[in-house]
Amino acid sequence: MRVADAEGLAAVSMARVAAELGCATMALYRHVRSKDELLLLMADAAFEQPPAEPVEGDWRARLTAWAAGLLGMFRRHPWFREITISGPPMGPGNLAWLDRALAAFDDTGLDEGTKLAVVMGLLPLVHGQARLTIDLERGYAADPEGYDRGYGATLGSLIDPVRFPALSRAVASGLFDGPASGGPDGLGEELDESFLFSLNCYLDGVAAFVEAMRSTGEPAD
Repeated sequence: MRVADAEGLAAVSMARVAAELGCATMALYRHVRSKDELLLLMADAAFEQPPAEPVEGDWRARLTAWAAGLLGMFRRHPWFREITISGPPMGPGNLAWLDRALAAFDDTGLDEGTKLAVVMGLLPLVHGQARLTIDLERGYAADPEGYDRGYGATLGSLIDPVRFPALSRAVASGLFDGPASGGPDGLGEELDESFLFSLNCYLDGVAAFVEAMRSTGEPAD
């Protein structure tokens, strides 16, 4: 994990890990069967421990803290998203997070299948935001001008208002003029605000579902 955090997942090999540990490469195979198994173990270890639940708060507050904590883990270990998800969670780190997410709904009356469905619906939002944040922050570092006023100006010169009328109105409004406040930190703040907006929209839908279930005593359609 230390190698991957510093140099990216491509730098991780059995030979490199052996060198870091000061042992022969073949000695690693006494502990893991392959590099793929090593990567799976790394991915599970990256989860660490889920954040402590808020002392006060309902399911929504608990799930918001959970999603923010998971997004933070992805940002600390950007290589995580490069490891293929090939099956349901099995490792202790992953299972601890799943358990915490399901426990957030303890006071809702939702059945177990619905709890899991809500969590599974939230995961793509967190994974997608992690990918967007990591890639855009790297892009900003490589070309700050492309994320400041240069982007809006470029769009303004390229967009055909007949072909892209809605986008043209957005450009004309100054939506893409920037600059991104505070450089990469400012970009990160903007992305966090965007994530919180999306998260709240999703949780608004879940809240409506929970309320409908409580009112009727049956799950909403």
